[in-house]
Amino acid sequence: MTEEGDQTELSLGLHFHGVRYQVKDVRRSAEFYSRHLGFSIKHEQLPAFAALVLGPLDLLLSGPGASGSRPLPDGRVQEPGGWNRVVLRTNDLSSWIEKLKNAGVRFRNEMETGPGGRQIQVEDPDGNAVELFEPAR
Repeated sequence: MTEEGDQTELSLGLHFHGVRYQVKDVRRSAEFYSRHLGFSIKHEQLPAFAALVLGPLDLLLSGPGASGSRPLPDGRVQEPGGWNRVVLRTNDLSSWIEKLKNAGVRFRNEMETGPGGRQIQVEDPDGNAVELFEPAR
């Protein structure tokens, strides 16, 4: 597409920062991600915001009082849910499913198998999706 130098110039200093999820209760959601999925809490500004980390992924949780969750100029409200999702890779999807079911975590679907591997979707307490994915061997 473009040479590396051109791409740097086009990005104007943009770098990946993280994925933002809208949540209703930041403390509850931070506890969910740390307890059930192994995220570490990097920064909290309760009750409005928390930043969590898992490997190279920064997950930004924005509650009702956060600047990242304010209504848009056209009146639309930013709210939890939807179909976009973080995908976490594992080498043992069956064990994760069992562990999360035993913990009472909500699942959106049953495990699906396709040419690329197997996956299942869980929901955080506000209905945001997280996909657990095991690549085909």
